[in-house]
Amino acid sequence: MRSALRGRSILDVEVTNVSQHGLWVLVGGRELFLPFKKFPWFKDAPVAQVLNVALPHPTHIYWPDLDVDLSIESIEFPERFPLVSRTRPNNVLQRTRAKRRLKSVKRSRGARR
Repeated sequence: MRSALRGRSILDVEVTNVSQHGLWVLVGGRELFLPFKKFPWFKDAPVAQVLNVALPHPTHIYWPDLDVDLSIESIEFPERFPLVSRTRPNNVLQRTRAKRRLKSVKRSRGARR
């Protein structure tokens, strides 16, 4: 009796390990390490969401539950893709809110007289 021909692997990508320092992903026979310092999106994510990973394209890995899409190149060479997004206060929005509060305080004081 002969076995049927092997089909395409259903595990094109797989998270193989998670530690306090990062996670390991097996892609196409290569294991890549994603340190949390370079890939902070995974640090506080539930393990179930980290394990749910897909390979929508041979050069991209996608975590649908976290909405994180990374190119394999960015994992291999993170120094080429620095994180540029920083949380900054929106000064215009803060000034607008402060003005509204001031107007509200003035109105409430005027109503007391």
